[in-house]
Amino acid sequence: MNSSQKGDRSIARTVKLATFRLLAAAVLLGMVAGLHAGEVISSRRLIEVVDISGPVVSPDGRQVAFRTEQASVERNTYDSVWYVQAMDGKTPAHRIGEGGAPLRSSAGLSLPAHAVWSPDGQWIYYRALMHGKVAVWRASADGSSAKPITIDPADVRDFSLGANGKALDYSVGATRAEVMAAEQSEYERGIHVDSSVPIGQGGLFRSGNVGGRLATQRLDVKGDGFARVPLLSDVPDRWTAIDLTTGKTRDLAASEVPSPQTIASALPKGQSKPWRFALDRANHRVALLTRVGDQGDMVRKPGVELSALLGKNSQRHIRCQAEPCVGKAISGVQWNPNSEEVIFTVTDPAEGMAQSIYRWNVKNGEVLPVARSAGLLNSGERYGLEDAGCGLSSTALACVASEANRPPRVEKIDLETGERQVLFDPNTSLAADISAAMPVKLLRWRDAKGRLFTGQFFAARRTGDRPPPLFIAYYLCPGFLRSGYGGEWPLATFAEHGISALCINYGSFGFNAVERYNLGLSAAKSAVDLLASSGEIDRTRVGMGELSFGTEITMWTAVNSDLLAAASITGATLSRSMYLHGSLKGKEFMSRAHKVWQLGSPDETPEQWKRIGLEFNLDKIKAPVLMQVPEQEYVWLLDSAVPLMLQHKADLYVFPEAPHFKFQPKQLLAANERNVDWFRFWLQDYQDPNPEKNGQYAVWREMKARAFSRGENPASPRGD
Repeated sequence: MNSSQKGDRSIARTVKLATFRLLAAAVLLGMVAGLHAGEVISSRRLIEVVDISGPVVSPDGRQVAFRTEQASVERNTYDSVWYVQAMDGKTPAHRIGEGGAPLRSSAGLSLPAHAVWSPDGQWIYYRALMHGKVAVWRASADGSSAKPITIDPADVRDFSLGANGKALDYSVGATRAEVMAAEQSEYERGIHVDSSVPIGQGGLFRSGNVGGRLATQRLDVKGDGFARVPLLSDVPDRWTAIDLTTGKTRDLAASEVPSPQTIASALPKGQSKPWRFALDRANHRVALLTRVGDQGDMVRKPGVELSALLGKNSQRHIRCQAEPCVGKAISGVQWNPNSEEVIFTVTDPAEGMAQSIYRWNVKNGEVLPVARSAGLLNSGERYGLEDAGCGLSSTALACVASEANRPPRVEKIDLETGERQVLFDPNTSLAADISAAMPVKLLRWRDAKGRLFTGQFFAARRTGDRPPPLFIAYYLCPGFLRSGYGGEWPLATFAEHGISALCINYGSFGFNAVERYNLGLSAAKSAVDLLASSGEIDRTRVGMGELSFGTEITMWTAVNSDLLAAASITGATLSRSMYLHGSLKGKEFMSRAHKVWQLGSPDETPEQWKRIGLEFNLDKIKAPVLMQVPEQEYVWLLDSAVPLMLQHKADLYVFPEAPHFKFQPKQLLAANERNVDWFRFWLQDYQDPNPEKNGQYAVWREMKARAFSRGENPASPRGD
């Protein structure tokens, strides 16, 4: 070999070594890039999305006020802010006042924002929890001033602004000191257990987050189920009037107390109460939504009729007969100010709960479309509950708009032309990243019986020849989906990590428990058949999870099919312990259990308990189950959780002080991230190398080993 050949080989070795190093660096960079790409739509970003609620237009129609609400994981709290913006969109929204810690229902959901404009458009009034007190605040529309105008030892329950804007009436109950003294007295003397005490939860003394502090709660004995209220909430309202010019206050006599917006006085004698309504007292008219049709075994009648009562003493009752009204899922009504029009919203099940808005002229019967959406157009309500509707002037709407893959923003919609203009969009970066990262599409399909289902499908980025796994969330899928209905399953994050995700809207809700559960099972199974037949998912690697009713359907699917490779739930299904605790409420609970689940006590209805009771069917469960349960409900799950844990089929986490919907940002982040880890472990055979997670993976590896020893075969892919 001559020197030139040696030199050539030396150069070749150098080039190869350099090439290897470059390739290694490229691989490393690719891994890092892949890591960051997988975290573009992180659980934290979805939790910290800016929500918007309560848009209300000023009396002159020129401005709109609304409230934002955003979680801070770092501080484990929420920031809420009131804004005002010009309806013409020529100037950006400006901050006018703090909204305080969001007030919440006993289930953990943030209560809708509600503000009232002064007649001159100079101020807005709203209720806020600040510095441990719930008061009425007044903020100037130009942002120059915001301060509380009620100084009371009790928290404000409600308020009403006088028509001329010169006086404000507000109501309170027991004082804060009285409530805390009653709690402390119970602590020292013992809590007397009766039908109002929530005995099925972890703690009874100051164990619920109410009004920004840990407080003692009671069951709402007047309601159904296990809704909770603060101690002393039964103390009657006491109303006070404030002169807004002088600041002087006086107690209101019973005859002066503002009457609530009730429908009874506006209805002709003998007419049944409507499902929903919009009352316009000044013009002696009311718009009605009435449930119609054959109810059969359903929870409510299937149809909705739109009508209006016009004139003093409701002398005329007219019904909307135009095509957009008849046979449609109308969900909300408002009167258009200074006009003959009713603005109504249709929430279409066949379109995945997408909303459209129309206007009905009650004088000539004409119905015209205003706007159509692929998601929500409302006041910001996203849980399928009654919504206050968009902010409204005589010429335009101010709506909170959102879609499955696009977070909330405020849009102005012209009532005549339907033209839409984005006024305020605080989530543009997240929206752009989701849009760039993955396709999201509405799916429609039918099961073997021809029943229609809809859902939002997040397609995973595919790598290799094998179709990706699938995660199913079954409950409701309105608006921007973030982490599913229950807030713990980050659909876009799953898709970013190679697991396609499908959120399914539940079908018709009937009283027959077995039929109701089988409908959910059929929806999931037929969706898997559809997606697997087109090669979009791997049917051997399917996970499922959701909250509440979604938990029930997940566990029914795990018991009654081999569809699932892994499951995740939050909350309990009906169990013997739940029935025992609920029976203390008496007739209300017993009647509900019989009507909704066809259950009496285990001795009275043993066959039905064996059919639908989870603890009676544990031997049929093959899929591993992650249980991330609020402290207020975990006791009811122990009938099933403990046996499954002893068999290494379940892993249980309890979240202290959490209600039905977890809302503390740190708890939500932990639940979201653990769900991602869980389904990646079982569906992709992937373990996060973070050493802080060694403990959870040790438990899960033991669960997998025990499954193999039982002859079961959890999904164990060789890679995507």
